[in-house]
Amino acid sequence: MQRDKPDEQPRRGPDHRAAFLDMMSAERGAAENTREAYARDLDAFLAFLAARGLADTTATSKDVQAYLVAMTNDGLAATSRARRLSSVKQFYRFLFNDGLIDIDPTSGLSGPKRQRALPKVLSVAEVDRLLTAAAQRIDGQEGRALFRALRFNCLVEILYATGMRVSELVSLPRSVVRGDQRVLTIKGKGGRERLVPLNPAARAALDAYLAVAGRFDNSPWLFASKAADGHVTRQAFALDLKDIAGDAGLDPDRVSPHVLRHAFASHLLDRGADLRAVQQLLGHADISTTEIYTHVLQERLKALVNAHHPLAKLGKT
Repeated sequence: MQRDKPDEQPRRGPDHRAAFLDMMSAERGAAENTREAYARDLDAFLAFLAARGLADTTATSKDVQAYLVAMTNDGLAATSRARRLSSVKQFYRFLFNDGLIDIDPTSGLSGPKRQRALPKVLSVAEVDRLLTAAAQRIDGQEGRALFRALRFNCLVEILYATGMRVSELVSLPRSVVRGDQRVLTIKGKGGRERLVPLNPAARAALDAYLAVAGRFDNSPWLFASKAADGHVTRQAFALDLKDIAGDAGLDPDRVSPHVLRHAFASHLLDRGADLRAVQQLLGHADISTTEIYTHVLQERLKALVNAHHPLAKLGKT
């Protein structure tokens, strides 16, 4: 296709943009916020093309590459650049599929690699403070308050003992405790089942909770509640966890159910657990997902060396 000359009025193709956004809503069910995000990304790209005297249908692969360079020079974060390129790629895939262009200029282009963020992890001492605070809330409670305190303490102990996903935890069926309570059978993502052992502290918390949970004997859920789902919700548990973090002297922003899952995995690996075993306990289908915790340990070792090695203070490490 022949490009417009720089001194000619570029055809930005607003109808193409509008048609693409309409398709995202009608065919893919994109929410309004998602639609607006695509619109902003495309507006930035189309403005770049207009400044070069180009229309959306006349841009080439080199023009898209130039846009990537321009975003880098403007100081955009890698995540922002990757998101914008994804929007542009989907836009051109739409134009190509509709026969509006003969060649997709984004075909084969890859965006900046997103550096995987290391998970937040609590130390063993911090988790111990959290568990202690949860247990202390049981003292002096009666009736409904005692039930809630025992249930929450059981949730926290089992979460740290097993590292299961919070969605798996709160929706455990009551039948899970009818067999050997030293292990739980968990049904995770994709319907895959796995066995997770309970440590003595978790078993004791479970026994104490079950002793007062008789009022929910007819419920199919282990952690039954009056919520619409019939069991404790992820949101309610997360809020209670942040509340107890304050009692433990921890920053609530650092504490969540997922952070405790991370702590479980990191603390096991820190003490020599096999990576494959941790993968099985966490229910990861791909071991590369589990390997992120080895990076956490590496960063911790680097920090340890930089803080205490005599040469580190001289900038010689």
